[in-house]
Amino acid sequence: MAPIFVRSLPFGLYIALLVLESLLPDWAPGFDVRWLYPVKAGLVALALAVLWRHYTELRSYGLPFKHLLLALAVGLGVLVLWVNLDAAWMLMGEAGKGYNPTDETGRIDWLLVAFRIAGAALVVPIMEELFWRSFLQRWVQQPDFLTLDPAQIGFKALLIASALFAVEHLQWLAGLVAGLAYGWLYIRTRNLWAPIIAHSVTNGALGAYVVTTGHWSFW
Repeated sequence: MAPIFVRSLPFGLYIALLVLESLLPDWAPGFDVRWLYPVKAGLVALALAVLWRHYTELRSYGLPFKHLLLALAVGLGVLVLWVNLDAAWMLMGEAGKGYNPTDETGRIDWLLVAFRIAGAALVVPIMEELFWRSFLQRWVQQPDFLTLDPAQIGFKALLIASALFAVEHLQWLAGLVAGLAYGWLYIRTRNLWAPIIAHSVTNGALGAYVVTTGHWSFW
């Protein structure tokens, strides 16, 4: 299979399901769209599993301890910035209610929370880092991207990929900062697992923050 296709398919599937999620309230008014998230995460995880043998950049599972610590620090640093970069001018549109796992009495549905955090921390980082960092960031630098050492990625490619990553998020400035941080980490460590771990830490810790504070708009 084409290298671009296998790194784009899980991401494209995720985006298609996001579009479906926005249409469902009109198509099926009685359906609780919150339950589409585990379906979305599950289908993306299945796509990743089927295509896993093609992801040569993920065959090495080990990270030097210093790179692991760096990934954890970057992930937590992005989290701190993410929850603070939410002023009106930092948003692409108006902030919505987000993914709210509570019922009409305000009680949290912990199964919804578990699905949301598992998808955001375990599935989304792999899917997005394969697309944004391993593919797009390298491809902007060099069309034959699989032969490119991540350390050779220049600032222009980092900035373009990070800006497009930002457009994917309501919090565009936070998305830009996150894209630059994860992209720099990929260049610095030359190992895709480093930004995956950092992204996972950000998303997992953000989930804990959201559930603790009730700031569902961050979801």
